[in-house]
Amino acid sequence: MRDVRVVLIGGTSNTGKSTVAEAVAERLGFEHRSTDGLARHPGRPWRTPEHEVPPHVAEHYGTLTTDGLIASVLAHYERLRPRIEELVTDRAQAGSPGLVLEGSALWPAWVARLTVPRTAAVWLTADDTVVRDRVRAAGRYKEATAGERRLMDRFLDRTVRYQELMVDAVEALGLDQIDTGGGRTVAELADAVLTAAAAQARPGRGDGTWASPFVTDEETHDLGGPVTRDDVRRIMGRGPRGGELP
Repeated sequence: MRDVRVVLIGGTSNTGKSTVAEAVAERLGFEHRSTDGLARHPGRPWRTPEHEVPPHVAEHYGTLTTDGLIASVLAHYERLRPRIEELVTDRAQAGSPGLVLEGSALWPAWVARLTVPRTAAVWLTADDTVVRDRVRAAGRYKEATAGERRLMDRFLDRTVRYQELMVDAVEALGLDQIDTGGGRTVAELADAVLTAAAAQARPGRGDGTWASPFVTDEETHDLGGPVTRDDVRRIMGRGPRGGELP
């Protein structure tokens, strides 16, 4: 790990990215940042003691289909990609402060094409039931109105679908994923991330270049980007594990 300067942690919402990334950053003495801090997409559509759901967020989740929500968020992540790449490139330089960057915006296909040295990446997953329980607990689902529940359910549909597509891409590209279930502690999950990151340094190389085989745009076009409307339709045309949607 001494040569890795940037650790990327991807995953859908409510898989524990922030908590695990904070633990990894503390172990390494790196800064922890989230891609959410670079630019905001319509946020989580439930009330908290601190704030109400903004009207534009309610409209976003209340009017779009699951496919529409996926298309919207993937397009947002594509717009965000240059800023992420700039940040990763800057922090991977020798002598720069180390960085643990986490967020759903770390789409596997374009991360796999990064040629930035001293960079490693893993994706966290969680069982759909776990994700649903976490979202409903955060949104106080049992106490919510029918309208509020509907918004949470739309967010959940998008979150679960995003994970299906993400896992398809991760598995097709042979990237590292870590299941956050099974009762593992945060410390154990941080260990798993660090182990995966250390294994990604190429043997015999001192630059910490990611060991996963880089792939061409042609090979990854159907898995990610650049994300156009046609690309999103192509991604959405495959069900879980690459099967056709009914």
